[in-house]
Amino acid sequence: MTRFNYLEVEILDDPTTAPTLRSFIPVAPNSHFPIQNLPYGVFKPSSGGSARVGTAIGDQVLDLSVLEKKGFFSDTVLDELEHSVFDEPFLNAFMRLGRRAWKEAREQVSSLLRADNPLLRDDKETRRKAFYFQADVEMCLPVFTIDYTDFYSSKYHAFNVGMMFRGPENALQPNWLHLPVGYHGRASSLVVSGKDVRRPRGQILPSGSNDPILAPTMALDFELEMGAYVGIGNELGHPIPIEKARDHLFGMVLVNDWSARDLQRWEYVPLGPFLGKSFATSISPWVVTLDALEPFRVEGPLQDPEPLPYLRFEGKGAYDIHLEVAIQVRSMDQPHVLSRTNFKYLYWNVFQQVAHHSINGCNLQTGDLLASGTISGPTPDSLGCLLEITQNGKKPLILPNGETRRYLQDGDRVIMRGWCQGKGYRVGFGEVSCKILPAL
Repeated sequence: MTRFNYLEVEILDDPTTAPTLRSFIPVAPNSHFPIQNLPYGVFKPSSGGSARVGTAIGDQVLDLSVLEKKGFFSDTVLDELEHSVFDEPFLNAFMRLGRRAWKEAREQVSSLLRADNPLLRDDKETRRKAFYFQADVEMCLPVFTIDYTDFYSSKYHAFNVGMMFRGPENALQPNWLHLPVGYHGRASSLVVSGKDVRRPRGQILPSGSNDPILAPTMALDFELEMGAYVGIGNELGHPIPIEKARDHLFGMVLVNDWSARDLQRWEYVPLGPFLGKSFATSISPWVVTLDALEPFRVEGPLQDPEPLPYLRFEGKGAYDIHLEVAIQVRSMDQPHVLSRTNFKYLYWNVFQQVAHHSINGCNLQTGDLLASGTISGPTPDSLGCLLEITQNGKKPLILPNGETRRYLQDGDRVIMRGWCQGKGYRVGFGEVSCKILPAL
């Protein structure tokens, strides 16, 4: 097994400052999971056992249910509870406790993992029970989600798609610059990275025909997105003010919102996406908290015209998260990167999404997932879906092995990754990776 030197890190306001704190667990410089990250996930040991909550550190998983049982969360909100929140198959019980509990738990785990803290470092028995290599566990869906909303918040993406079908003069619909457009998705078809996705069937209108047919999609696409999990909801009829939105959000994941473009094209008028979207949405298994992302907040795009008062956000509303999407086909040994973009390009930020979602009194709930919509950037190499990359199939993508793709074929694997880059360390999300299976 390869060993690395300890990576010195510190939780800092400025991610460009040289890190000084280090973990007693070895962490590679390009790892997504140094001590300043500490994301939450749900896992099962390959050797057997029930699903429980853990955190990622380097190439290992720390079982938080073991720490909880042994009293390592004394003097925190968790110590006041009569029930476990980490010996659970989902994160929801922990998420419901609110920001104080999230902050205290993260600080306690960070302290226990410090190289200069002997409490866990020198407790060989607890370490034997609490640590697993990531290669030796199965990652599960981290959150039980009842409601899933998919936004359409990238101006670059919305303009590119609109221009294809309506021309540049009418690319953006009249409402787009005034509110975060979204639709209600299908929570039951959320799947975790590693679960393969089957090509869906549905009604398609063939070119030149007036009559639809029932057939497997021939225009299966990925959408590079991110999703924010609601930690604390709001009472029905009581909107969440934008200045309070951050307190309601627990953390973020990578999202691949699969799309069957030909099904979608035929069915979406007048009520929007349905079967072309509801067959699967894939997410990464590790939930990166907003506290871990705080050092990477940046200014978002200028919003013109100025939004209505309930959507006006003061300060840094965007996050500098590097994103990339790659494809690996059967005849390729390595994935080929198709696009590199950044979460900071979103026109409507996550806090505005929360404020708009609840302005009518809608009651968000613990575990709700709010996806960003496809994240495209300003250049041809920063587009977030094949619809844009291939101009709706008119300009086929040429892969390094000579194969071409207008849309995804059976056996293709799509891999998405995302991370924030500090000086000498990364705060990352891991990846969401899924293969396409033939239609039944």
